[in-house]
Amino acid sequence: MAKEQGQKMVAQNKKARHDYHIEDTWEAGLVLMGTEVKSLRQGRASLVDGFAEIDNGEAWLLGVHIPEYSQGTWTNHAARRRRKLLLNRSEIDKIERKITDKGYTIVPLALYFKDGRAKVEIALAKGKKSYDKRHTLAERTANREKVEAVQRRLKGHRD
Repeated sequence: MAKEQGQKMVAQNKKARHDYHIEDTWEAGLVLMGTEVKSLRQGRASLVDGFAEIDNGEAWLLGVHIPEYSQGTWTNHAARRRRKLLLNRSEIDKIERKITDKGYTIVPLALYFKDGRAKVEIALAKGKKSYDKRHTLAERTANREKVEAVQRRLKGHRD
């Protein structure tokens, strides 16, 4: 069988960038069961309620929903089980130091296959307040209007 190349996206947590200020990101491997891999290859996963924690020097991914594999038998996995993240010791120590600060958490941003191996992109994030969310939305709208005005001007239209 030919070796898989490239990157295949399985799931993204679009709401994370809306709800959190992203400080830093890491790519981590996942320890998965066979039926979980098969379910992911079908493109079935949800990162919405997911988060990560450091416990006894190990990184764990919790709350991520990978549904049971439809052709699985008694070997099927639990949909929301705790999954170990594969990170270097230095990365785990760095993350652990940073999350001791008040208000920081680790959220999964994306779940994908990279060269045939399941990977998750995790981020150190700090929660946004509602006024921060409104400010971000207003800033995005202003930038969009600015770009549209420049394009109109380049085409020769008057304002």
